Amino acid sequence: MEVTAWNAMYGAMHAQQDRRPFSRATLRRIAGFARPHRRLLSWFLLLSVVTAVLTVATPLLAGRVVDVIVSGGPARLVLALAALIALIALAEAGLTLLTRRLSAGLGEGLILDLRIAVFDHVQRMPVAFFTRTRTGALVSRLNNDVIGAQRAFSDLLSGVVANIVTLALTLVVMLGLSWRITLLALLLLPLFVLPARRMGRRLAALEREAAEHNARMGTRMTERFSAPGATLVKLFGRPEEESAAFAERARRVRDIGVRTAMAQTKFVTALTLVSSLALACVYGLGGFYALGGGLDAGAVVSLALLLTRLYAPLTELAGARMEVMSAVVSFERVFEVLDLEPLVRERPDARPVPDGAVSVEFDAVRFGYPSADKVSLASLEEVATLDARGGEEILHDVSFRVEPGRMVALVGSSGAGKSTIAQLLARLYDVDAGAVRLGGVDVRDVTAESMRATVGMVTQDGHLFHDTIRENLLLARPGAREEEVWEVLRRARLDDLVASLPDGLDTVVGERGYRLSGGERQRLTIARLLLARPRVVVLDEATAHLDSTSEAAVQEALGEALAGRTALVIAHRLSTVRSADLILVVEGGRIVERGTHETLLAADGRYAQLHRTQFAQEGRASGEASGPAILPTAGNPSADGRARAQSPA
Repeated sequence: MEVTAWNAMYGAMHAQQDRRPFSRATLRRIAGFARPHRRLLSWFLLLSVVTAVLTVATPLLAGRVVDVIVSGGPARLVLALAALIALIALAEAGLTLLTRRLSAGLGEGLILDLRIAVFDHVQRMPVAFFTRTRTGALVSRLNNDVIGAQRAFSDLLSGVVANIVTLALTLVVMLGLSWRITLLALLLLPLFVLPARRMGRRLAALEREAAEHNARMGTRMTERFSAPGATLVKLFGRPEEESAAFAERARRVRDIGVRTAMAQTKFVTALTLVSSLALACVYGLGGFYALGGGLDAGAVVSLALLLTRLYAPLTELAGARMEVMSAVVSFERVFEVLDLEPLVRERPDARPVPDGAVSVEFDAVRFGYPSADKVSLASLEEVATLDARGGEEILHDVSFRVEPGRMVALVGSSGAGKSTIAQLLARLYDVDAGAVRLGGVDVRDVTAESMRATVGMVTQDGHLFHDTIRENLLLARPGAREEEVWEVLRRARLDDLVASLPDGLDTVVGERGYRLSGGERQRLTIARLLLARPRVVVLDEATAHLDSTSEAAVQEALGEALAGRTALVIAHRLSTVRSADLILVVEGGRIVERGTHETLLAADGRYAQLHRTQFAQEGRASGEASGPAILPTAGNPSADGRARAQSPA
């Protein structure tokens, strides 16, 4: 009876968590995910029914044993009945193991399908999706909600089927043995079910409160334990106050845990008491009828055993609808992510980027970042409503051309649209109007694989995964040989450093590469670019946050990366791009000036203004840069070469 009480508490507790209605469309989509597992599901349900039948058979056989003993029947019949009960027990044990194996296979198979579907879909989402979404909320969809959805097919589905069969058979058998005692058992049912539902609401509320406090405590730990967060706390935080704030949250979790434990114990004790009273009534009334000759002694024993089979399924079925809704809600939360449309799609007739040297062309490009409702969900951002801003055009009629093997530099104020141009070239977004072409082919018409092989990009943050140097490099080309890896490290001026490390290529770089210096991180990302061997290189402020020593080393590595490749370089320091074949000045999403370093200085326009501002302290108004100008021209540095890189007017 105590086990029955615990099951009733769990069912009632989780049945109260969500009461939202669900649609037939959702059920059809759930059926779609279940379809590949239909054979396993059929066997699972069949075995659940057989197990339920065996559950009811045991009390009847036990009652028959008592009748044979009371009547002085032959010993061999008692032994035969006992042997049959033992066989049924063995069969139940075997079926339980087999059903559990099927349940695990079904549930874990569904989790695998859902996780792969969500993971693959999320990978196709635009960068704007990741800049808006909280990582923890997205990971929760892949973990908690997927597991919640899985319960609908394993625990919940089998429980509903088995409980219905068990309840129907138990009621039929009990009514056949004694309708009066069966009626008494049903009259006592509210004393069992109502406390379960009332206490279930209270326990569910405690569980939600505990989950919220645990989530906040976890968020605080995650923020404080990351390398940037720990640094910030050490620089500006107050350790005593941080400790006190964490301790307060931890104490709340402790207090809720104590309250939950006491509520659970009271609940189980009360239900066990009600069950025991019901059992006492069965024995009392059944014994009274047995003594009067109206009922066999074995029937009383059977009724008592069947009573335990009656309350559990009735109580669990009472909360089944809420449990089904809770599981379906988990499916809906997963479907929310799957229903977000990727803004960048590969066309069915997509073709590779043409072989050979590749030109880059922007033709009357207009673009505005998508609004939040196109790329995100309020629940993933953990806000009540999505930000309504967005969608405004930020690039206006941008046109230029980079000939194969040449270098074009983008300069201008922060927020002018330079990085947006780079992202469009890498097809992280698609243009709203106009076209971006590689080798004369619109990037929307080429395959994603050939785009990744053709365009390589180095950003200013130099992101690395928490993995080894080897794995961070092989991300660019998994099949690269050992000597190729060391060659790109040599070209990036990192071979001596990696060779000096105790674990060499197998050294773990830490979260976001924080175990390396800024310059070392950036050179490692350049080595990764060299290993990828792209024909088009995009450098987005690759040296923006480096000191002069690190910048010089990175510039050397960049020289290797740009040699012989078509290049688009975004630079804050004008000294690094003065040898570019073409410099484009971008302001307000438009190209306001274009030309070489010398011609733009002579024009005395916006570029000259930026140049004077940047080098005023060095007194270099004449046009000579003070920093290291070692970024080489990607192609022929002659004036004739520059002329071939000029963009259309």
